[in-house]
Amino acid sequence: MNNTGKLFGVGVGPGDPELLTIKAVRVIKEADIIFTAASPKNNYSLAVDIAKPYISTSTRVEQLFFPMTKEEKEVESAWIHNAKQIAKQLEKGKKVVFLTLGDPVTYSTFGYILKKMACIMPKADIETIPGITSFHAAAARLNRILVEGEESLLVTSGAFGGEQIRNNSGVENVAIVKAYKNIKDINKALKETGLAEKAVAVSKCGRKDEQIINDIDELASRQPDYWTLILASQ
Repeated sequence: MNNTGKLFGVGVGPGDPELLTIKAVRVIKEADIIFTAASPKNNYSLAVDIAKPYISTSTRVEQLFFPMTKEEKEVESAWIHNAKQIAKQLEKGKKVVFLTLGDPVTYSTFGYILKKMACIMPKADIETIPGITSFHAAAARLNRILVEGEESLLVTSGAFGGEQIRNNSGVENVAIVKAYKNIKDINKALKETGLAEKAVAVSKCGRKDEQIINDIDELASRQPDYWTLILASQ
């Protein structure tokens, strides 16, 4: 008889607790232990904050630290360590939930957990519960059509600038997440590809301090918040 537990990767959406799916809420309420990613420099978890209305007082909540560094050995070591912490709970037969912002398979820390669990505990019972992405929530917030007809949509990270936008200049619509570090190059790429005129930035979508910035040049004059994305179209 298999007495091992089950791991659920649960997407909690971009910020509004009411945007969690019914299934996500049920699994969170039934969890024995909840894990969430955190930075060693900051132990605050937005994912836990979003899910808080549905977390039982009897459920243990633990943070798994993921270092923000380009040192591959340090990062790899952290991923393996965190996957092992989850595996230990599964071996005890626990119902384990890993909370992640947005969707678990879209620019998510849960992707790293999935890869390492496949090596550490290949027969683990794992279920991924999708969540609403930040760019879908932003489009809905703006009542903006994200894509229609035969149009294409490029979803890309802006963490390293606008090169992906230039490389895919034929697409009609672009969603740029992590548009905070290299905003000047992102803006430049949008202008070069004819996408700047209808570009709108949204920061902290669905949260109390949400901001909508209709002039993306305004972002270049200040340091955009980490939770900033841009929707652009021709």
